[in-house]
Amino acid sequence: MASAASVTSLADEVNCPICQGTLREPVTIDCGHNFCRGCLTRYCEIPGPDPEEALTCPLCKEPFRPGNFRPNWQLASVVENIERLKLVSTPGSDEEDVCQEHGEKIYFFCEDDEAQLCVVCRQAGEHRAHTVRFLEDAAGPYREQIQKCLECLRKEREEIQRIQSRENERIQVLLCQVATKRQKVIFEFAHLCQFLEEQQSILLAQLEKLDGDILKQQDDFDVLVSEELCRFSNLISELEEKNGRPARELLTDIRSTLIRCETRKCRKPEAVSPELGQRIRDFPQQAIPLQREMKMFLEKLCFELDYEPADISLDPQTSHPKLLLSEDQRRAQFSYKWQNSPDNPQRFDRATCVLAHGGFTEGRHTWLVKVDLAHGGSCTVGVVSEDVARKGELRLRPEEGVWAVRLAWGFVSALGSFPTRLALGEQPRQVRVSLDYEVGWVTFVNAVSQEPIYTFTASFTQKVFPFFGLWGRGSSFSVSS
Repeated sequence: MASAASVTSLADEVNCPICQGTLREPVTIDCGHNFCRGCLTRYCEIPGPDPEEALTCPLCKEPFRPGNFRPNWQLASVVENIERLKLVSTPGSDEEDVCQEHGEKIYFFCEDDEAQLCVVCRQAGEHRAHTVRFLEDAAGPYREQIQKCLECLRKEREEIQRIQSRENERIQVLLCQVATKRQKVIFEFAHLCQFLEEQQSILLAQLEKLDGDILKQQDDFDVLVSEELCRFSNLISELEEKNGRPARELLTDIRSTLIRCETRKCRKPEAVSPELGQRIRDFPQQAIPLQREMKMFLEKLCFELDYEPADISLDPQTSHPKLLLSEDQRRAQFSYKWQNSPDNPQRFDRATCVLAHGGFTEGRHTWLVKVDLAHGGSCTVGVVSEDVARKGELRLRPEEGVWAVRLAWGFVSALGSFPTRLALGEQPRQVRVSLDYEVGWVTFVNAVSQEPIYTFTASFTQKVFPFFGLWGRGSSFSVSS
């Protein structure tokens, strides 16, 4: 029995030069080359550039007469034998390539019924009026459709893979945020427990001192009362004795005795001094720092857990030429020397300011600004709207799309419609800026003492950016989450 490789090699020798498939109803033309009858007929029907020019062989270009087709029965027999060998040498091919009804090789495809046909099926009446094509010819358009579908499906698959990758990264970010929040809760509660233990010790020590002072004053009171009782008991005994004597003895020095008794004033001692009583009444005031710390703790905890730390970096495309930015774009320093910065529509040309990358159109975000004004100057921090003026004078107020505070040497101002100097417990050196886009809050807090600085209320309608400004030699700031 012939091997599959040898059968395939023989089949290649009986291929039609036009359709590249096995010869079907082979015919020979004048030059001796063989073609499928159907392929050669269609070739002859194709109009050439010169209708009068004779047809030439598709292989050797020799002229031939269209009507001079000679059936090559011997070659047809060879093709048939090769087809039988292919059926025998290819497992399962007899069931797949042979018509189940007529046992003939399937060569054709009916477009109307989507049926695969053999020669006998094609001649049947039910398919005569239908569009019937060779299998390869019929498969061509479907291959093109399949290719288009494959391209679309592959694009969809790539999109799903991109979504999967993006969402997996997002999940990892969320897991990191949850882990960070967990550490913050542990840290804040540990700090609170330490504070509560310290406060408990302080309050108990104060109560212990009050307890000792009360007992001491009780002892003093008991001594004083005993002395008074002793004096009054002596006077009472003296008068009782005087009253029991005869008249002559009773009248002796009677007037001085009565005056001494009548002028004797009773001291009315107090067991608790007014000062100690006031200390006892004022003791609840000692818990005010505890109450304030608890309130601050809850506010800080809710703040830390609620706002999303923002990864802030400065945008050099917006930086004024007098600002020196660090390589990591997280620190800026003022300099009177202008940098070689190309002008562009995004850059501030008069206000010595810089914006952060990105910006926000939703959500709750927070970032930390560390300010260094050791050599004087001032620093402005806040947020600005996307369309804030970059060229010319910049008015730092909400009407111009700026919500910011200015930190200078010795004072802090809220840059509202009219700048307001703020009365703070201490000069902030680290400012926590928080943005609630939906609610419209821009909040500033002393990041060290947690003392509130100022809160703007706005109605945001476009993207807003973290905003920073510097003035004065040596002044600088750095940003972090």
